[in-house]
Amino acid sequence: MPALFVDAESWWLDALLGVGVGGLLVGLWRAARRRLTSAVELEKQLAELLGPMERHEIVVLALLSGFAEELFFRGAVQGAWGWFPATVLFTLLHTGPGSTYKAWTAFAGVAGLALAGLMLWRGNLLAPILAHVVVNAVNLHQLVGEPGTKPFRAG
Repeated sequence: MPALFVDAESWWLDALLGVGVGGLLVGLWRAARRRLTSAVELEKQLAELLGPMERHEIVVLALLSGFAEELFFRGAVQGAWGWFPATVLFTLLHTGPGSTYKAWTAFAGVAGLALAGLMLWRGNLLAPILAHVVVNAVNLHQLVGEPGTKPFRAG
């Protein structure tokens, strides 16, 4: 039985799957952004809330949030109650005020299913953590970038 965090024999496969699924989720969000004005508006609102960030701040925030959320949702909630309650809770906690946040909530539902599936399939947290970190790092960089750049791009 693999360890909760990493399977020493197949860690490389989990790492590849995590980065790959993270990339697919980033692509899905970018496709949604091209089609949904609410996704573009959401990015504008989030960029204003976050303000500019340095590269190291983006990396640290992506690492901490990806690790902590996966430890909680996939490690604890999914481990105790199953993938469906963990996915529903993950989705519900990724909501916000107004209709602008509906795209984020829907994306969180899809991402939650993918992350839960990785955990079920691989039996450890490495792939879901890496996928989550990739999504957060790329999207944070897209939103707030580095000082002196124009990070938010609607297209």
